[in-house]
Amino acid sequence: MFMRRSTNNTSQNFLIKITVWGLEPTPPERVTPYININAVPLDFTKPILEAFWTSQYGICSSFERVFMTRRDTLECIHEPFGDAFYYGPERLSSRFEDDMKAREESGFSQTTYQTVFDSIERRACKGKRIFIKDIIHYLVPPDGKPASIAPSLQRIKRGVGTTGETPPTTNGRKEPNGQALGPWPTEAEPGNPTVVPTEMLAKFHFTFLIRDPHSSIPSYYRCTVPPLDEVTGFHEFYPSEAGYDEVRRVFDYLRKSGLVRPLGGTTDDSIKYELTGLSTAAGKHHANVSEAGGVEICVVDADDLLDDPASIIQAYCKSVGIQYEPGMLWWGSEEHQACAKEAFEKWKGFHEDALDSQELKPRTKERKVKSELEWDAEWKDKYGAKAAKVIRETVDKNMNDFLYMKQFALKG
Repeated sequence: MFMRRSTNNTSQNFLIKITVWGLEPTPPERVTPYININAVPLDFTKPILEAFWTSQYGICSSFERVFMTRRDTLECIHEPFGDAFYYGPERLSSRFEDDMKAREESGFSQTTYQTVFDSIERRACKGKRIFIKDIIHYLVPPDGKPASIAPSLQRIKRGVGTTGETPPTTNGRKEPNGQALGPWPTEAEPGNPTVVPTEMLAKFHFTFLIRDPHSSIPSYYRCTVPPLDEVTGFHEFYPSEAGYDEVRRVFDYLRKSGLVRPLGGTTDDSIKYELTGLSTAAGKHHANVSEAGGVEICVVDADDLLDDPASIIQAYCKSVGIQYEPGMLWWGSEEHQACAKEAFEKWKGFHEDALDSQELKPRTKERKVKSELEWDAEWKDKYGAKAAKVIRETVDKNMNDFLYMKQFALKG
C-alpha cells in the first residue's frame, strides 16, 4: 500500500459509512491519498457514507463512535436522511403519515432531500472529511415500490447544487392532512433503486455494515414495543424497515454502475453494465460517472467486528483512506460522551447502549452457534409467541440478502 498525505490535518478527505457522496476538497494545500492498486488510484476525497440495516443500532452506533473520536480530521454526521424519510413533505415512510403533530414536533416537517444535502455541504465547508452514518432504506421507496427522483433533487445536474429554479417539493400528497403517498411526477433512472440521482450518489464513498438478522431483527423489535417504544416514538414494528433488501439492491446498483468495485480497481466483469439499457436509455445518467472514480468494495460484518475490533477497524481505515490510531477504540472522556449525546439526541431510545459504552472491545465470551429452535425459544421467552412468529418471518425473509452481502465482508 502506497499512501501520500499531507502532514497538515486539513488534508483529510470525506468518508461516509455506507459511503455517501463526496464533496470537493476545500483547502488548496490538501493532497489526496491513494492506494496503488493495479495503477488505478482510489478516490479518498469523497465523504464516507456508512450504510446499514435499520435493526442494528447498538453495534452500528458503536462503530460510528470510533470515528467520532477523530474530530480533528473528520466531521461526523448522524443519520440525516431519516429527517426527510419520516417527517418531510417528500417522506417515503407511512409511519407518521397520520400524525402531523409528531412530524411538526420533530422539527423536520419541511425537510426535503435537497435540504439534507445542503446541510451536509455546509458542514463540509469546515475543511474536514465528512463521515455519515445512516440507514440506506431512507433513500429507497419501501416495500419494493418503484423509485423516481425526489422532486427537490430532480434538477440536480452536477455537484451537490442545483441549476435553474428550485423545483416544487410536492410528492402527490394533499397537505396538510397527509394523504397516502402518490407516485412522484419526476423522472426515474433505469436500475436506480433510490430517489437520489446517480450523479449525486457518485459523490459519496459508500461502505456497508451488516449483521445477522437473528441478532438485528429482535434488537430493532425491542425498540418498537413497551416500554422502549414510549422513548423511541416507534409504536409498531414494521418488517419493511429491516432494510436488507434495500441495502442489497443499492449495493448491486453501485457495483453495476462502477461506483464501487472489487479490490483490483475495475468493475466486476460479470455484472459490468448489466443495468437495462445502461449504454442507451440510462446512459445520460452515467455520462459523468467514470469507472476510475469508483471506490473499493467495503463491507463490515458486525460479528467480525465484535470478534476482533482492532483488526477490522484497521482494515476499514485502510480501505477508506483514514489513518488508523489505536486510541480510536476508546471514547470514555467527558468530551467524547458529550459529543455523542448531542449527536444521538434526535433518535432517542435507539442508541442508549452505545451512549453508555466507553470503548469498542472484543467479546468477553465466545460466540455461541444457536439452532433455529434455540433462536425461536429465546424470542418467545423475551417477547411472547406472537412476536416470536413475526420476528421469525422477518429473519427468514432477510437471510438471503444478508448471506449475499456477507460474501463481500472485509477481513482483518
